[in-house]
Amino acid sequence: MDSALRPYWETGESPRERAVLCFILAGGRVLLIQKKRGLGAGKINGPGGRLEPGETPLQAAIRETEEEVGLTPLGTREAGSLFFQFADGHSIHCTVFTATGSTGELVETDEAAPFWEDTATIPYDRMWADDEHWFPAMLAGATFTGYFTFEGDRMTGHRVELA
Repeated sequence: MDSALRPYWETGESPRERAVLCFILAGGRVLLIQKKRGLGAGKINGPGGRLEPGETPLQAAIRETEEEVGLTPLGTREAGSLFFQFADGHSIHCTVFTATGSTGELVETDEAAPFWEDTATIPYDRMWADDEHWFPAMLAGATFTGYFTFEGDRMTGHRVELA
C-alpha cells in the first residue's frame, strides 16, 4: 500500500461505501455464494452488497439476501464490522449479519450461485484473504471488528478484535 495513503479509520474519514454481508447458519452449514459480478467476482462470499439511500444495514442485509439467493433470512443479528482500505483509495465499511434460518426458495441469480457448505470445510482458498481471520469467530458466535488493507486482491495488513 502506498505509504501516503493511511486507512480511513486512522484519519477520521468516512468510507466511500457502506455494505453488508449476511450468512445464514443452519444445521452445521452456512449459505455461501460464488459471486458472479462486481468487486470480488469469482470469489466465494456471503450474500450482500451496498446500502441504498435511507436504508439501515439490517434492511440492506435482508434485501440483498432476497435479491441474490431468493431467501429471506430469519433470526438475523449483527455479528461484526469489517473495515477495508484499498491501495487505490477505495474504502468500505461492511456490517456482517448472521441468521438462524430462512424462508423462501434458494435460487441462482445473475449475481450469485448459492450453495450450502459444512462449517468444518469452509473454502478459504477461494475467498478473500481477510475471511480466514474473522470467519471462524463469526461461526463461533463471537462479535468481531476487523481492519484490513488490500492492494488489489492481496491483503497487506490486518487486525481483528473480538468483543
